[in-house]
Parts: sequence; structure tokens; C-alpha cells
Amino acid sequence: MPNRNHDLVEDRIGKRARIKAREKAILVGLNVFGKRDEELWSKSEAMVELSSLADTAGLRIIDSIIQNRSRPDPSFFIGKGKVDELRELAERTSPDVFVFDDELRPAQSRNLEERLGVKVVDRTQIILDIFAQRAQTKEAKIQVELAQYEYLLPRLRGWGESLERQAGGIGTRGPGQTRLERDREKVQKRIDSIRRKLKEAGMELDVRSKRREDSNIPLIALIGYTNSGKTTLLNKLTGSEGFEEDKLFATLDPLTRKLELPDKRKVLLTDTVGLIRKLPHQLIPAFRSTLKSARTADLLLNLMDISANKLQERWQIVNKILNDDVFEDEQSRPPMVNVLNKSDLLASGDVAETRKNEIKNSIVISAKTGENLDGLKEAIANELGDEIKTVSLKLPYSQADILEWFHNNGEVLTEEYKNRQIILTGRIEEHMLNRIKPKLNDGELTTIKREAT
Repeated sequence: MPNRNHDLVEDRIGKRARIKAREKAILVGLNVFGKRDEELWSKSEAMVELSSLADTAGLRIIDSIIQNRSRPDPSFFIGKGKVDELRELAERTSPDVFVFDDELRPAQSRNLEERLGVKVVDRTQIILDIFAQRAQTKEAKIQVELAQYEYLLPRLRGWGESLERQAGGIGTRGPGQTRLERDREKVQKRIDSIRRKLKEAGMELDVRSKRREDSNIPLIALIGYTNSGKTTLLNKLTGSEGFEEDKLFATLDPLTRKLELPDKRKVLLTDTVGLIRKLPHQLIPAFRSTLKSARTADLLLNLMDISANKLQERWQIVNKILNDDVFEDEQSRPPMVNVLNKSDLLASGDVAETRKNEIKNSIVISAKTGENLDGLKEAIANELGDEIKTVSLKLPYSQADILEWFHNNGEVLTEEYKNRQIILTGRIEEHMLNRIKPKLNDGELTTIKREAT
């Protein structure tokens, strides 16, 4: 029987909660009828993803169980009868851990462990463990640590309630509550400290981002679901050797490399962290942080697995995530090319053409075999634009820094000062012009005409 005492809490505070390598695991999924998420991703697909997560975390899968219900059980998540079946299975196979494909409430987790006599972890714990293993930069590490403590805090309350029920009365309840309050206070202080560190790290990242914005090298961000081949594509396009592995979250920290386009222009290509189904809410800030490079990008490359089911629905979800969590709206988002990867997994070119027609502004490639990578480079060049815009710009004196930026990145044709305004006409590449638009505030921008380079 697992020991839910406060020695375990003390052991976790200040340390990463890691899952021991190669523990034997049984996966448990709940198929809720009519749930939108299960319509888009079948439960079998969800369990394949959970298996990949568990394998990435270092577990050895010995069995996988799915139960069908109209709603989760409030006490055990799965039905009581299924809990009894799992207990019998545990007696026969001796697993080290049961892994559930949803986040369990503290009471559900506690009830399951008491009934099964085996450690129980949920999807959130697995993902947190992987993030803790994969994070490399200072900001990523402290983001993950914050998520771990935020996950732990309500579990402290759950364990405290359990202690009160099991050992109420004189000599037990009072000390138990005192210890619980100390644990809560210690965790909360650590959370506050981490948030201060994150604020400092965010300021450092903003400085680096501004330096990149001020350069005249276009930035391209690779986005998409985890394990869609983003790092493989970055390595193939740039000839770099970024870490790649057939596991979820093989790379967590953004990796940036230079790429030369067919017209000899140099661009920066950044591999961002992969999206995933049912992202734990504790990790949403960490995802937003790692996707900051997408906000300053001139172009997005949305990598998708062309062999996956319901491709268009998944494309719509990526767009929703971008519009809701990364950008203010679609209008503030840079252009996006949808890169349909893994064409080598399809039976024929006809299937690839059919799926390409489902997704607008898309191109079919195979990062693994190198198929059509030259075509992708041409598409990138076309989207960035090989044209120059001639514009008229009116700026208040308070934004004179934009005039200096224009001198450095474009060609100023005329410049005059009147009515407390700076008025200029000039020629500038379109992708550079897109960078200055969000900073205009009270300024006015008018396109006069377009000229071919």
C-alpha cells in the first residue's frame, strides 16, 4: 500500500518528482461518449499518444485498458467494477504504476491507490516529468518547476484531509494540521520566488527578441504538434545537428539556425516546442513562453502529419491555439505555410494530393527522405515576398526612433518635418514593413505602390 504521509511531501519539496526508469506500467483510458476531443482523436489514438508519453518518461508498458462510460466516476474516475478488474490484473502482472490518460483529482488519485495498492499517476504528472527531463534553458527549467509546484499544492490539501479522517483526535489531528500548513506555506513561498525569477527571465528574453527584431534577417518559426518532425526538418534544411528523437517533446527549448533561400537571402529558422492534446493547464504559461519566437516571426511554418486522421479538424485546432494563446487575433498573426510532412507514410501520391486540397496554402514534403524540400524553400521565399513597397509614413516626434529604424532597414526617398510630424516616403521590403506596423501607435502608414525587386 502506498504511503501517503508527509515524508513524501518533504521529499518532493525542492526536488524534481521523477519517475524511475523502466518501471512497469499499465495504461488506463476513459472513453466518454460524445466528448468532442474523443471525436477528433479516437481513444485508440489517445492511448497511442499516452504510450509514447510513458515511453518518453522511461516507463515500460505491459498492458493498456480502456473503459467506456457516459461520464467519469467522481470517486474513482473509472467505474468501481473496473477498479476491481484492475486490482485483479495488478495481482497477476505486478505493475509498478498505473498511468491514467486524464488529470485525476486529488481524491480520485488517493482512492485509486488505496483500492489498487499500486502507485497511480496521471497524464499531467507524466508530461511534467518529461518537461523536467528535457528543459535546458533557465527560463524553461523554472517554468517547469513552477508547474510542478502548482500541481503539488492542491495534492497537499487532499493528503491533509486523508490524515484527518484516518487519525483524528488528540495527539494526532493538531500536529497533522500544523505540518500541513508548514508544507503549504513552504510550497507557496517557492511558487512566489519562482514567479519573480520568471519575470526577470522574461525581461532578458524580451531584450534578446528586440535585438533580433532590429536585425534585418527574417525570422521563421516552426510550429505544430509534437512529434510532427519539426526538428528533423530544421536539421535537413539547415544542415544542423539539433537533437531529434522519435519521442514526444524530444526538444523543449527553441533551437534557431540560419537558412539560405534560393534567392541567396539568409533567414533564421526556429524550432518551437510541440503542441499536444489536453495540455495541462499548469504548463500553458511555459508553452506561451517557448512560443514567444512565433510572435516576432515574419512567417510561420505549421508542420502537420499528413498521414493523421481528420487533418482539417486538427489544422483548425492549431489555428485556434495560435489565435487564442499566442496572438491577439488572426489579423496580428504573420503569414503561415502549412507543411504536410511524412508523405513517405502514404500509400500513393493521389492520397497526398487529396489531403493537400483539404488544407489551404499547403505544401507536401517528407523531412525524413528530403522529398520536395527545394519546393518548400521556394514557398518560403514567395511568402516572405520578393517585392519592395513604396510607402508614405507620418510619425509624431515621440516615435522618431522608427525613422532611424527605417533609415537602417529601408531606403528613405523624402523626409520633412511639419505640424509636429515627421513625414517621409521610402522603399522597404514587405517582410520588414510588417515588423514596424504593430509599433506605429499614432503614426499613419500608406502604401503608394509595389515595385518588383
